[in-house]
Amino acid sequence: MKLTLAVSALVSLAGAQTLCDQYGYYSANGYYVNNNAWGKDAGSGSQCTYIDKALSPGIQWHTDWNWSGGQNNVKSYPYSGRTLSSKKLISQIGSMPTKAEWAYSGSNLRADVAYDIFTASDPNHDTSSGDYELMIWLAKKGDVQPIGSSTGTVNVAGRNWDLWVGYNGAMKVFSFVAPQEIATFESDVKPFFTHITNTQGFPASSQHLITFQFGTEPFTGNNARFNVWYWYGEVN
Repeated sequence: MKLTLAVSALVSLAGAQTLCDQYGYYSANGYYVNNNAWGKDAGSGSQCTYIDKALSPGIQWHTDWNWSGGQNNVKSYPYSGRTLSSKKLISQIGSMPTKAEWAYSGSNLRADVAYDIFTASDPNHDTSSGDYELMIWLAKKGDVQPIGSSTGTVNVAGRNWDLWVGYNGAMKVFSFVAPQEIATFESDVKPFFTHITNTQGFPASSQHLITFQFGTEPFTGNNARFNVWYWYGEVN
C-alpha cells in the first residue's frame, strides 16, 4: 500500500460521512478512515468511502468503486486505522487484538482484503511507508498476488498462511495470505510479528509500530462494494 497524504488531510474532518476526495479522511473515537485513491492515475474509474457508524470501540464503513485499465496496478487502499497514542517498539507490545467482519460484492473483481501495518526504526517516520510492511491477506479476488514470492506455508495464530516476502523499494514486505477467504477474523496480530522475528530476521527490538490499518486494495472491477461491518484494533 502507498499513501501520500496532503497536509490538509491530516486534520480530522468533524462530521464527515462521505469521502470522495482522493485522500478524503475522517476520524472519531480513536479510529480513522481514508478513501486513499493513491493509484488512481494508473487507470480510470471512481471511488467513494462512507462512514456508516463510529463505534466505541471500533468503526463500521464501506467503499464503492469502479476501476479499469492498468490491470496489475493497485488503484487505492481505502482503509480504517487505529489512532496510536504512542509508537511502541514491536518487542514492547504484548498483544494486538483485532476483529474484522467484511463482505464484498461486484463483478470481475480483482482485489485483496488485507491488514496493512508499517514499522520503522524512527517512531516519527512518515506513515505513508516504513522500513518494514506486514500484510495479512484475508482474501484475494481474482489473479492478484502480493509483492515478492512465496516462501511456503506457515502456521500462525492457529491458521495456515502462504507467506510471501519481497521488497517495495527499500521497504521489506511480509504478506501472510489466507488459502481460503476469512470473512470474520478475530485474532491477535502480535504472533505474526513473532513469526517473522523468529524466522525472517525481523528486528523487533528496534522497529516501532507506526500504523495499524485494515482495508482493501482494488486492481480492477465493476460496481464493487466492500462492506466493513465491523473493525476493531488495539495495541497493548
